Amino acid sequence: MKDIKWDARTISRIALLMALDIVLTRFIAIQTPIVRISFGFLPSAMIGMLFGPLAAGVAGALADLAGTFLFGSGGPFFPGFTLSAFLGGLIYGVFLYKKPKSLLRVSLAVVAITVVVNLGLNTLWVYILTEQAVVAFFPARLVQNLVLAPIRIAVIYFVANNQTLRRAMQLTD
Repeated sequence: MKDIKWDARTISRIALLMALDIVLTRFIAIQTPIVRISFGFLPSAMIGMLFGPLAAGVAGALADLAGTFLFGSGGPFFPGFTLSAFLGGLIYGVFLYKKPKSLLRVSLAVVAITVVVNLGLNTLWVYILTEQAVVAFFPARLVQNLVLAPIRIAVIYFVANNQTLRRAMQLTD
């Protein structure tokens, strides 16, 4: 974060991507009988690519807090999900900030988030909140993440390597 110029332009870009994160996560989603497909991961990945791990982690946590307090989440606030949002942004930044946006690197970032955050921590948070046996809801979570991981990989890879979008956001390797 030391090499990032923290001027009004940088802060406004991060804020814009955070707002996009909230909108894509809370309002724009494709609901199927098996999974709910949301594109809220994309702004988090973009912040990680542009501004690094710490900025992406903090932005993810702040977007989660703002989205929860402004629009609710169907339940009480739980800090575990905010930690998960922080770690998701952090992982995107670790894998994608100032590094080539190869298919392998994007895939590793998505797999790390899927295993550690989505299937690991978020499953723990759901268990703590609902006190249901993990075997009751884990299979559905596993199927959902197996379906969504390739979609996330494809979307992030496309955005990270699209020349028009790179110029618009001034993405650099």
